[in-house]
This record gives sequence, structure tokens and C-alpha cells, in this order.
Amino acid sequence: MHLIEILVPIPNGNARAPLERIRQELTATFGGVTMHVTAPAEGLWQSPGGAERDRIVMVEVMAKDLERVWWAAYRKELEARLNQDEVVIRSSVIERL
Repeated sequence: MHLIEILVPIPNGNARAPLERIRQELTATFGGVTMHVTAPAEGLWQSPGGAERDRIVMVEVMAKDLERVWWAAYRKELEARLNQDEVVIRSSVIERL
């Protein structure tokens, strides 16, 4: 079993529409999703113009198999859709207790 985590950068303003679309897509594909929306994290990094920030919502999906090709394509789609240089998607092997 795999836990796939997506760190979704949320633009200032209305984040509801992009998150709802992600929720619908992942629920339809994997049968469920968990979104940590009540306390977004803050991403901070250095760029040539100085420090930059993003609000980040953690999105989690559990899947029996890790479909690397599907996730790579979905990451590219999210990067384009959210106008991001990189969207982090990571996975961990987990054991259900």
C-alpha cells in the first residue's frame, strides 16, 4: 500500500475551485482523498528576487499500486494548471494496521 502526498500551492484569493477539482479527480480515480485544508502550511524558499512564500494544502491518497507514469503526468498537469515551476508529489510505502 502506498500513501501519496501532494503539496498543493494555493494562490492568494479563492482556493476553493482548484481544490475542488483536485478532490473530484482523485476521488474518481482512487475512491477517496484526504485534504488538510483548515490549517495550510507555509512554503518558503529563496529566489533571485528574495524570499517567496506559498500557502500549501496537503492532499493524501492511498493506493494499492504506485502508478508512476500516471502520477508524473498528473504532476505536470497540476504544475501547468496552478502556474507552478514544481508541484511536489511524494509517496511512502505504508502498512495498514
